[in-house]
Amino acid sequence: MAIRTGSIERKVAASVDPHASVGFDWTTVILGAWFQFGVYLDGWAHVHFPLLETFVTPWHGVLYSGFLALAVFTVGALVRNRARGAAWKRALPAGYGFSLLGVVLFVAGALADLVWHRTFGIESTAEALLSPTHLLLGLGGTLIWTGPLRAAWWRTESRSRSWVARLPMVLSLAFLLSALTFFTQYSHPLARPWAALGNRPTAAMFPLQAPDPPIRGGTVSSTVVGHSMGVAGILLQTGLLMGVVLLAVRRWGGSLPTGSLTIVFTVNASLMGFMRDQMMLIPSAALAGIVGDLLLKRLDPSPASPGALRLFAFVVPAMYYLLYFLALMLTRGIWWSVHLWTGSIALAGVVGWLLSYLVVPPGRATSP
Repeated sequence: MAIRTGSIERKVAASVDPHASVGFDWTTVILGAWFQFGVYLDGWAHVHFPLLETFVTPWHGVLYSGFLALAVFTVGALVRNRARGAAWKRALPAGYGFSLLGVVLFVAGALADLVWHRTFGIESTAEALLSPTHLLLGLGGTLIWTGPLRAAWWRTESRSRSWVARLPMVLSLAFLLSALTFFTQYSHPLARPWAALGNRPTAAMFPLQAPDPPIRGGTVSSTVVGHSMGVAGILLQTGLLMGVVLLAVRRWGGSLPTGSLTIVFTVNASLMGFMRDQMMLIPSAALAGIVGDLLLKRLDPSPASPGALRLFAFVVPAMYYLLYFLALMLTRGIWWSVHLWTGSIALAGVVGWLLSYLVVPPGRATSP
């Protein structure tokens, strides 16, 4: 009898598919969208109500209810498959193990955040984005949001799946980018378009307590600050954007689902635009995604075609910020000189081009 029972248990354990089903991926993405929208909604609240210092808010309600729904779904799948006889390593679909770790880290971050606030007080502005406990929450959330991306990464048959079945992977990629841009919103061209005419400084000098180094009489030009902040944001966000894009291209190349970059760029810009009241800049990001998708099909960039990959890595960010500046011209006007904004476009392309050498070093062209 014991032998028979053991045989049945082994058969049940073997029947648990380690690969996520389409339904599992879609459920994770839908709940993940609820969760991430809650994060951006809370960000919107802090932008519009800067004196908000209480935990009990409707915006936190959306955020934490989204997390709770996703956590219950993930842990529930683990418990259900364990009850069916699956081993611990096979109790969650391949790629979702780190999602469970993300749930644990997020809970730990939430508890640590309470202690942090009691000890050091409530953060404000960029402090809230750099607080160690908030970064821990961000890490946990990002591990959860990227479950479908990891599942697709390890799924050998992913390219043969339908567009609908592969869409959760694309949305998960958008969630990854949006997690990164949320925690770097203090230096993002969509959060504050420094080149826009309304952001031109009215004072000649930027007041400092004790300028260090004391160059040019111990003063700092406000114009230089506006230039520096804007260009630095473009370069930082180009690195994050193309890091995510080239990660996907390194794995799937031109076989990414049709419209992938359009979806990723539009979802990210929509969240950023909503949070920072910059909705008029969303169309330029969507158009940049369309251009990127056309280049994917035309160039088919991959490690096996490093020349096409490097051209793609240069053109995509350059087009993104060319369209961005054109949108500013049409909606807000630009106070930056032509030297500055055209140079920023070129440097964005250079950042993408240099990142392509990290993805595929010279002389290392191989199939993905």
